[in-house]
Amino acid sequence: MWPAGELPATAPVNLTSVTGRPLHAFLLPPDRTGRLIEALATALDGSGPAILPLDPGLPPARVTALCEAFAPAVVETAGGASRWRTAGRHAGGRAGGNGEVPPEVAVVVATSGSTGQPKGAQLSAAALLHSARASLGRIGARPGERWLCPLPTSHIAGLGVLVRSLVSGTDPVVTRRLDAAGPDLAAFGCVHVSLVPAQLRRLLAARASVAAFGTILLGGAAVPAGLLASARAAGARVVTTYGMSETCGGCVYDGFALDGVSVRAGTGGEAERIKIAGPVVFSGYRGRPGLTAQAMAGRWFVTSDVGRVDRAGRLTVHGRADEMINTGGHKVAPAEVAGILEAFGGVREAVVTGEPDSGWGQRVTAFVVPADPEAPPGLDELKEHVRESLPAYAAPRALVLVDELPLLASGKPDLTALRALLPG
Repeated sequence: MWPAGELPATAPVNLTSVTGRPLHAFLLPPDRTGRLIEALATALDGSGPAILPLDPGLPPARVTALCEAFAPAVVETAGGASRWRTAGRHAGGRAGGNGEVPPEVAVVVATSGSTGQPKGAQLSAAALLHSARASLGRIGARPGERWLCPLPTSHIAGLGVLVRSLVSGTDPVVTRRLDAAGPDLAAFGCVHVSLVPAQLRRLLAARASVAAFGTILLGGAAVPAGLLASARAAGARVVTTYGMSETCGGCVYDGFALDGVSVRAGTGGEAERIKIAGPVVFSGYRGRPGLTAQAMAGRWFVTSDVGRVDRAGRLTVHGRADEMINTGGHKVAPAEVAGILEAFGGVREAVVTGEPDSGWGQRVTAFVVPADPEAPPGLDELKEHVRESLPAYAAPRALVLVDELPLLASGKPDLTALRALLPG
């Protein structure tokens, strides 16, 4: 946790001396979530400063880097609030001035990732509230139904649970441990929950009562078909979500955009960059107008993912554009191949990558967790299975069997760790 004594405090906080709408950073532990919800409520109704939720478990150097990048006026921890005085060039933003954000911005969310220059997605109150109301309407949630939040509230998925709770007029249950209630998830007293695939997988393995929830929103990473089938067989109502910080989190549920949201992608054989427009789109990156301009095409936010939209309007996400495999001059979507592999009876989970190949440029490589470790599938039968649905060039040319998939904190597969398993 960030030690309050190490904050570069220079003076006691006096909000009356702050002009414009200030930005306040919050580094609060889970037992102080009530304070964060209070600050979020006033940020949304305009009576308080905009907020920048940060993870108090981050290394101090990372917290400093984020505060230097986003230049909050104040940093609040469990030990109190102190002014932040940046050592470098302040972010400013178009509101102009250290510690201020544009008037419409209610929340700044640090996008995921631990390297490179941080990006802070500025989200307006209107965008966050539209997202929450559209989400609640899509799943049929009723006022007074409580939400369980086992996700970091410094990330958009966890923060979204807090906004939906405020709109519903309820207090969320925030926990870092889903096993706190044992296998009886009804003990949390919540009707709805947001999870990442790794969490759902662990609950199913522990034979937890996933059917206790009226809705499980599942996102943050690609959802294996086998996992979805297992959860539904256990009686769970699972709604898959797609979105990112720049769209106030999930804005596509079970492949279909939420009310008011528009989605564009490839409509033919080729997948294309996914574009999203509507009232949930962010107001720009904090202090980085050039990056904001690169991310927008008119009113459309251009994502880093590629996919297709069918005639019914359903979006299929094929993965990140920078992860597309180019093998022999052909483009292969790794997530599409992985999904087909997971439909094979002998495969529990699969991840597909493109690895360097002197003849093909990249070779399609499959990392597979066998359904039965004693009888794992072979490369030839997996090739044949993929060729039933895709061109031959999309079939894997290499197979690596693993006991389990290494995961990042976000629940996404750790590709670096997987590639370390490849033969030298």
